[in-house]
Amino acid sequence: MTITDTAAPAPAAFDTLRAEPSGGADMNLDVILDVTVTVALEVGRTRVPIRNLLQLNPGSVVELERDAGDPLDVYVNGMLVAHGEVVVVNDRFGVRLTDVVSPAERIRRLR
Repeated sequence: MTITDTAAPAPAAFDTLRAEPSGGADMNLDVILDVTVTVALEVGRTRVPIRNLLQLNPGSVVELERDAGDPLDVYVNGMLVAHGEVVVVNDRFGVRLTDVVSPAERIRRLR
């Protein structure tokens, strides 16, 4: 097969990009505001052999790979989004966010 036409392809033409008014962004966000997500707080992790796991009973202590006083990890749908500390409000546990993971860091963790 021989190519006889050596003409360069025509450059692509693109429409001019225009910024949407701020109202458009708010209307798009309304679509997801009622979506439910799972928020999980992780105090720490550890690996335990099944033999030791089967020996656990009330009063047993499982040592975690995290020091006392270290911040909790806050996950939304399995993705780390923040760090925080435990607080008690009206006899209920809660979390005070101390650091929020940047969007760039969240994207980096996806890869």
